[in-house]
Amino acid sequence: MPTDRCLLVSIAEQAMALILGEEIAEHFPISTSKNTPSCQAESFGTPTGLHCIGDKIGAGAPRGMVFKGRVPTGRLFSEVSPETARNNLITSRILRLRGLEPGKNSGPGCDSFARYIYIHGTNHESRIGQPFSGGCVEMTNLDVIRLFERVETGDLVWIGE
Repeated sequence: MPTDRCLLVSIAEQAMALILGEEIAEHFPISTSKNTPSCQAESFGTPTGLHCIGDKIGAGAPRGMVFKGRVPTGRLFSEVSPETARNNLITSRILRLRGLEPGKNSGPGCDSFARYIYIHGTNHESRIGQPFSGGCVEMTNLDVIRLFERVETGDLVWIGE
């Protein structure tokens, strides 16, 4: 069923739009995978097609909180070691995506939820606007916090090339 809110992700434009009703409410710069878009497990490509927000994780966490295994570590990305900071960390909020197209982005070998595909904040905000992630849709920390407050579990997410 259609939802009152939806997100449209453009891999080509490295941008996402929040749609409320029939209006574009907001545009966000994003970063998708540095690899070719792909729904296949272990591809590290951003999966395409119709998804929904399966989980919202991190409500109330401070901006920059680092998550590991979807659990806050208790450290902000500004507090981690230089070695850890080189990695692309999951920060601030997580919107976990569930694929809605069986055989494409849902089911064995291609399941976005099982692949832990998220919309999340990053410690590498300077790379937003260019492909850089390992398959997720990354945003600035302020943007993902703001978006987190405006969407609900079950809202549709379309990811197009």
